[in-house]
Amino acid sequence: MTDLISSTDGVPAIPPIFDRVVGQPAAVALLAASVARPVHAYLFVGPPGTGKRAAARAFAALLVDPTGDPDGRDSRLALVGEHPDVREVRRAGPYITADQATEIVRLAAMAPTEGRRKVMILEEFHLLQPAAATKLLKTIEEPTPTTVFLVLAEQIPPELVTIASRCVRVDFRPLVDDVVVDALVEAGVGREAAIEAARAAGGNLDRARLLAHDTQLAERRHAFAGVAGRLDGTGATAAKIVDELLGLIDGAADPLRERHEDEAAELEARVAQFGERGSGRKSIEDRQRRELRRHRTDELRSGLAVIAASYRDALAAGGAHHSPALGDAVGDVHDAIEALERNPNETLLLQALLLRLPSLP
Repeated sequence: MTDLISSTDGVPAIPPIFDRVVGQPAAVALLAASVARPVHAYLFVGPPGTGKRAAARAFAALLVDPTGDPDGRDSRLALVGEHPDVREVRRAGPYITADQATEIVRLAAMAPTEGRRKVMILEEFHLLQPAAATKLLKTIEEPTPTTVFLVLAEQIPPELVTIASRCVRVDFRPLVDDVVVDALVEAGVGREAAIEAARAAGGNLDRARLLAHDTQLAERRHAFAGVAGRLDGTGATAAKIVDELLGLIDGAADPLRERHEDEAAELEARVAQFGERGSGRKSIEDRQRRELRRHRTDELRSGLAVIAASYRDALAAGGAHHSPALGDAVGDVHDAIEALERNPNETLLLQALLLRLPSLP
């Protein structure tokens, strides 16, 4: 693994373009120190919502415009993912496939459109298929002199180990609740609502920003917390509970849908003024679909974590004769959480899980 660049007293002041990256001083200092002499590839590793994308866009903006002026044209375009020399690549399906890897290789070989450098931001690379990793290794290891790769991943699975060894690693730590609360309060959220959102978001600032305006958050958490007490071992009860939970999750996306409607209105205004060409309609619509899918997955993961906590609490309360069953229940819930990354049929996944779980008084 390439050694990290250490932050020292000699490192220049952090450019203001990194202001939107919250609670990651070590990562930001490393990237700021790298701008003058960037290497060919960086690997950003950390949980979702910890600022990887914001940091990647800010770093990319500096790579295409070293002045770091947040109000400059290059910076403004890079920070919203619309710069012609900053290509953001996201998976088209459950995994990054060999076909998508071939397209990444093609894009990486192209010369910059406007400037002297091109940046490739590759997202969710922990979902990389082995065949795709094989295709990408040489390109990421030895890209064209004008190309810099920023690879984003939540963790490093076996498929990513070799590619990771060719990159400078930049770690993004889970955000503590106090940092999330302060960021929300600074954005105008009341402190009590900010505390509740931070607690539910589990260190994910992006999710906390949505939850801070979610009036049904407490109701959903209460519903998931009560699941174990409602189970009776029958399929009918499991199906009823699953329908109720998925209905609550559908409603939880309303704040996100409202934001998407505002973006759609802004897009239509741009199309009316400047025309369809170059409007970015497809990329915006694709991003909105991904955000809704991610929001739904995050809601399920959060709710399942509440269910797991109810069994852990029962186990800690001293029900010794129930310990094996309760311990198995916690493991079953966490298996279901991991399975969400594979885009399963949510209804079947939850029904099967609830049928396996024991009832709690």
